[in-house]
Amino acid sequence: MIYVDADACPVKEEAIRVGTRHGLTVHIVSNGGLRPSPHPLVQTVIVPDGPDVADMWIADRVGPGDVVITGDIPLAARCVAAGAQVLKHNGEPLTEANIGNVLATRDLMADLRAADPFRAGGGKGFTKADRSRFLDALERAIRQARAT
Repeated sequence: MIYVDADACPVKEEAIRVGTRHGLTVHIVSNGGLRPSPHPLVQTVIVPDGPDVADMWIADRVGPGDVVITGDIPLAARCVAAGAQVLKHNGEPLTEANIGNVLATRDLMADLRAADPFRAGGGKGFTKADRSRFLDALERAIRQARAT
């Protein structure tokens, strides 16, 4: 299965297209505001409002052989620990080998932002190269997940 943490996810359609081409159920999980897909393999899951409710829904179900797409690093860490293949929206894989460093960097950046409230924030925009990298990475992650 593929689980998509869909709130603010720029690659929902790509995940659906690739997942259904492989015959996988794709769970699109969000707090609402998404149009359900008519495709029978796509399950739109609307969770109640609240902090991390969508993350908890995904983390409670994911396991070996699944693929998770998320930009939420704590969720990614839980999914990696559960044995899933995890990808960020730009195609960067999150694995047992790198999730510790990614979590530490996230925490450090949060501390820096909190220490300087006037610091201009925001990451770089999502590019066509990111989308292409994501598609390639998703194909690899699906093959790897099927091998487990």
